[in-house]
Amino acid sequence: MPGGDQSSGRAGRFVTQPKGDYRAFLPAPLPPEPPVKLGEGLVRALSEAQIELGRLDGAVKTIPDPDFFISMYVRREAVLSSQIEGTQSTLEDLLEVELDSGRQGARSDVGEIVNYVRATNHGLARLDDLPLSLRLIREIHAELLRDGRGAQKTPGEFRRSQNWIGPGGAGLGAAAFVPPPPDEMKDALGDLERFLHTAERPALVDIGLIHAQFETIHPFLDGNGRVGRLLITLLLIHRGVLRGPLLYLSLYLKQNRSEYYERLTAIRERGDWEGWLLFFLTGIAETAREATGKAESIFDLRERHRQEVIKGRAGPKGLELLSGLYQQPLINVNRASSMVGVTYETANRLVGHFEDLGILREVTGLKRRRVFRYDPYLALFE
Repeated sequence: MPGGDQSSGRAGRFVTQPKGDYRAFLPAPLPPEPPVKLGEGLVRALSEAQIELGRLDGAVKTIPDPDFFISMYVRREAVLSSQIEGTQSTLEDLLEVELDSGRQGARSDVGEIVNYVRATNHGLARLDDLPLSLRLIREIHAELLRDGRGAQKTPGEFRRSQNWIGPGGAGLGAAAFVPPPPDEMKDALGDLERFLHTAERPALVDIGLIHAQFETIHPFLDGNGRVGRLLITLLLIHRGVLRGPLLYLSLYLKQNRSEYYERLTAIRERGDWEGWLLFFLTGIAETAREATGKAESIFDLRERHRQEVIKGRAGPKGLELLSGLYQQPLINVNRASSMVGVTYETANRLVGHFEDLGILREVTGLKRRRVFRYDPYLALFE
């Protein structure tokens, strides 16, 4: 049994553990008590976030083939979320590996980003037939850590030992934060799963509460940050806020990393849920606004290049290739051939025509195994 309480508050309590000189945090069940106070600042932030999400949802409707746009956003999120955890690979590295699985891009850790894309797509597909639940969270984690450096951290299983957050190589005594021990963790996860299916507050408030609580429980040996960030997107769909995976917070959290950690710490130490929610809702609004601008830029770019392809008399296959570039902006002639269903020779002429139009740029400088890049589109994501 745990030792004596060292502090207790609205979000939970720190408890000294009997088998070690450290304190673990035992989170209180959601929702907070007393309830979250939606004061003037929070109401304003909530309203702005809801408005910006509505604009984003509407803007994406105007884009032909929105799934292509979404697939690029999934890749971008995979890169950014993985970079927060120390991965150095880029979006270009990921696209290179997708184009040629024999290549490993600029960094060997690109495999972690590939895993993240796979985990995201798995979670989105499973939402159609499985409620958002601990089971689905475990499945996502299994995909995320299927191979690579996380493969030894029990993929798809909640931890059975104590973990902690702190400097590399430091022990529990030097930890910045110690999540609940395994037995208490199971109770906290059960409470969290029940809360997943309540809808008594505005959806964005619940989503903010759930993300913070998940990170506090820290139920896996590895991958908690990546799963927790992906959980935000899945919750937006699960609660009907967005119809597709259009919004990801990793860039905002990466740019505001210090405040992010400070806000989570303030919840645990002072029960400051309101301060966290203000930070979270501000991020939702900023990220949605940026994504809306990107969607509009994609629409403008596509229409401008459609007109150039039509004037250049590239024909229906040219328009088909252009559409395909919005999902695969790094291609070779073989990929172009399979993309539009023409022979290698025809695809080679078509790609050359796109190069003449300035839509594609050859990036290898080779005569064979050439790779072409759709620069204007990729620039929107880099």
